[in-house]
Order: sequence, then C-alpha cells, then structure tokens
Amino acid sequence: MAAFDRPDLLQLFPSFVWRGQLKPEEYGPLNTGLMHALADMGAPLEGLAGGENWQSDHDLHVRRDFKPFAEWIHAAAANLLDYLKVASKDVAITGCWANVNAPGTPHRLHSHRNNFLSGAYYVQTLEGADTINFFDPRPQAGVIRPPVIEATAENTEMAVLKVGDGTLLLFPAWLQHSVDVNRSSRARISLSFNLMFKGFETLARPGWTPGKVVAG
Repeated sequence: MAAFDRPDLLQLFPSFVWRGQLKPEEYGPLNTGLMHALADMGAPLEGLAGGENWQSDHDLHVRRDFKPFAEWIHAAAANLLDYLKVASKDVAITGCWANVNAPGTPHRLHSHRNNFLSGAYYVQTLEGADTINFFDPRPQAGVIRPPVIEATAENTEMAVLKVGDGTLLLFPAWLQHSVDVNRSSRARISLSFNLMFKGFETLARPGWTPGKVVAG
C-alpha cells in the first residue's frame, strides 16, 4: 500500500475566478470618481427601500466618466487571456452596468449568456455585504453528496469569495453565481460587465429595462 501514501491529485477541467485587488491609494480616487459619475446619472445611491435593487443601463463603458474603469477592465482581461493561453486578445466589453443593492436585497442565482467572460468590481462594500457565491457547474456533481467533516474545494458545491472595495473579479460567463442578502446598514454598490470576442459581441446585449427599481 506504500504506493498510495502520496497519490497524485489531478485537477481536471477547473473553473477559474481571477481576483485582483487595488490598493487603497488606487481604489480611493477611482471609487470616488465612479460614485460621482453614478450620482450625476441619477443613481439612487441612498434612499432605496429595504429589499430594493437598482441597475443602470448597460452602456457605462462607453461613457466618458467611466473610460478609466473600462481601460482597467481591458487590461485585466488581457492579463487573464494571456494566462489561459488564449490566442486572441481582441475582446470587447458588451455591457457594463451599475448595481445598487439596498439592505435586505440578495441577487438570485444566474449566469451571463452569450459572453466569454463576466466580471464585477466593488465600489462600496461593508461587513455583511462583502461576499459572492459561485456554484459547481458540473450537472452530475450533486447526484451524491455525502456528509463531510470539513468543506474543501474538492468536496463542496459552492465557493464563497470575500470581496471588498477595490476588488475586481473575472470569471467564465457560464459560471453560475449569486449574492447573499445585504446584511449591512448601507447599499452595496458594484459594477458588473461582460466581455466577448469582437465579431460576436452583438449576441451579448443584456435584455433588462435599465433604471428600474425592483423589489428583491
């Protein structure tokens, strides 16, 4: 049995999440500018009723006030595509929008169809509103779920990632994710976006009505 003392554990078909974190001196000015830009658009940064969620139109990446942010998204995507050994770095942002989640508001399980990458950037987070959940994409993985003595990356169906002001996430657009109820005292404010290889981006336009406040 000695041959099994140190077996190889092969990670097959991994699902990645790329996480970048700006330093306070970097995200401080950036987030202040984003908050001002959102306020100028009429975003309800304060005053939403508990359980309400507001989303902007999906064209923030083409607005002048959001240009530095869009440039950072492209730089991060190029870094990730290089790591993945993807030949083409010619991607376009197909949609970028703001999310304002009042206390008491969750965001349901979902994925972003017709895109290659999706992402989120966190502008205002507080304790109780500083995580995102990612779910095992393998359809057969939940057929048998024996009890475990400790949750690990190999035996759980959900990964909970901690985020904070200045955190940027990139992940496959097909990877299902959700956000728990905002248990803080203020709105959670983030920017979400999608990326697709140029020539295919016309498939990827989001389909909701922008600027509409909805109950959670």
